[in-house]
Amino acid sequence: MNIPNKITIARICLIPFFLVLLLAPISWGDMIIASETIPVTHFIAAIIFIIASTTDWIDGHYARKYNLVTDLGKFLDPLADKLLVSAALIALVELMLAPAWIVIIIISREFAVTGLRLVLAGGGEVVAANMLGKVKTWAQIVAISALLLHNIPFSALSIPFATISLWVALIFTVWSGLDYFVKNKQVFLNSK
Repeated sequence: MNIPNKITIARICLIPFFLVLLLAPISWGDMIIASETIPVTHFIAAIIFIIASTTDWIDGHYARKYNLVTDLGKFLDPLADKLLVSAALIALVELMLAPAWIVIIIISREFAVTGLRLVLAGGGEVVAANMLGKVKTWAQIVAISALLLHNIPFSALSIPFATISLWVALIFTVWSGLDYFVKNKQVFLNSK
């Protein structure tokens, strides 16, 4: 297994640590950031999420730079992203920091696209993520990171950055999902 794929697997392995810190009844006290009080465990969980999310860029960059792109990597990388993002969003609903209906739409899109990828893979076609899908992923990462930090005000104007970024992530999620299905409509047109 090459280094980019190992990095991707490490991203998946960080998910349980992230969830334990975020959801387990562990108390390491609170901290104040920009006049907002947040549990230390939530701050550490946010850092783990950001680190895990950053590995998405690292493994992709390394794979392209050293020509280590593999079918396994094309499969594992988006799967790791979906696992990390889905776990974080579900945890945010549990913590009442994100509305369930937005999370349901985002996760439904992820399942639908993954299902389409499996159908395409069954036909021998492995499709890597396109640029719109990557923008969607980063929009989700920014929104989740902001929500994990309990919507700390972005500026002195108290702009609800996490709320705005969640809406942006939702828009890119729906847009990229529609784009993915339109570009692969032959799967539906050629089915019996």
